[in-house]
Amino acid sequence: MKRKYLTLAAAMLAATTAQATEAPIWPNRMIGLDHVFFIIMENKTDVDILNNASAPFINAWAGTVPNKSLSAVVASRATNYYGVGHPSAPNYLEIVGGSNFGLSNDYWPAWVNGGCVDNAPGSTGCVNALTPISVAGVDNTVVATATSSTQCNGQVKITVSATNNCALYTYTSTSFTPKSIADQLVAAGKTWKAYEADLPMTESVATVDGINYSDGFRSNLSPVADFAPGSIQKLYAVKHNPFAYFRNIQTGTNPLLSYKQIQDFEGVEGLWADLQKHPAFDNFGYGEHHVPNLSFIVPDQCGDMHGGIGGGTPICSTATTAEAQLLITQGDEEVQKLVNGIKASNAWKNGRNAIIFTFDENDYGDVANRVIFLVETNYGKNGKVSNVAYDHYSLLRTLEAVFGLPCLNHACDATSKIMSDLF
Repeated sequence: MKRKYLTLAAAMLAATTAQATEAPIWPNRMIGLDHVFFIIMENKTDVDILNNASAPFINAWAGTVPNKSLSAVVASRATNYYGVGHPSAPNYLEIVGGSNFGLSNDYWPAWVNGGCVDNAPGSTGCVNALTPISVAGVDNTVVATATSSTQCNGQVKITVSATNNCALYTYTSTSFTPKSIADQLVAAGKTWKAYEADLPMTESVATVDGINYSDGFRSNLSPVADFAPGSIQKLYAVKHNPFAYFRNIQTGTNPLLSYKQIQDFEGVEGLWADLQKHPAFDNFGYGEHHVPNLSFIVPDQCGDMHGGIGGGTPICSTATTAEAQLLITQGDEEVQKLVNGIKASNAWKNGRNAIIFTFDENDYGDVANRVIFLVETNYGKNGKVSNVAYDHYSLLRTLEAVFGLPCLNHACDATSKIMSDLF
């Protein structure tokens, strides 16, 4: 079957951080991909996981321990990959949009239809809610080695100002284009979905609107009576759903850029159903598909190793060393389930595809904000190791490259190198 290749621009981009426009597609030798499955986890430095017996699957996949399964593939690994600041929400936005869009900390969005609401008694969660992203603006400066939390989007524990405790590079405040890769994919005739575990299963998909947290059934919009002591676990968190921060997703004028593209793992339009329903023959975009070109996959706050969630009786606690290691094991098992499920699907077996795995940041501690980055492809050689310095902006630029899209915001920076050595 004939393989598709990217149509590339003829001239090299002379990118600067002073422009808030999408730049032309960079020339590169990247081969186009049909499906990318992107799994993102939470708050672990690379050394927290690598060579840790509590994460046997990830370590076997990364090749740091003997891989005893003859059918298993050792993924390619970037050993020098960084988050861009702290805490979670800005990192997620930087991955999908190339900017923190002026968001600091983990503030919730001020939803278009009704604003920010939290029916939990005494909640202050809606303070500083972010106006949904819709117009050009100026983002926040991120200082590579921060000496205060204000230099790192609001959260970093400063003791001795460890080198790169915030980011790989200093990114000065600059204007941004109010778009995400979802806008780019749709404009190019491609598809995307965000699979967010534990969205409310008892409510319609339209109730993604206004949901700041959920235990899979109830949410911040549930009646006050549901907030009796110990009632709602904050398993789903909007701070891990960057697409919800954009006004066009909230208004949903275009169904391809709407809440319909944000689904739970479960349900008739969820991750597992889409993987199961995908046709045995993949005609690469010319017809109905159940797995999108880009799958943005976010486990809940126990499955993603975040742990220590608020609300209800403590679960997936990190209060003790034993509990913290158990949380890593729980996350490791979630990753194994996701990777094996993807690789068993028809979508994985057709065309050129990749599974990408990383963490948003370390636990905003005063150490280098370096995290694991793995990629496995269903073509070519896996098991490569790259020592090149990359970060989330490099990842966005790489996703844009494999889908033939122009670069967006800080993905256009000269430091945002395409990760061609791993693909």
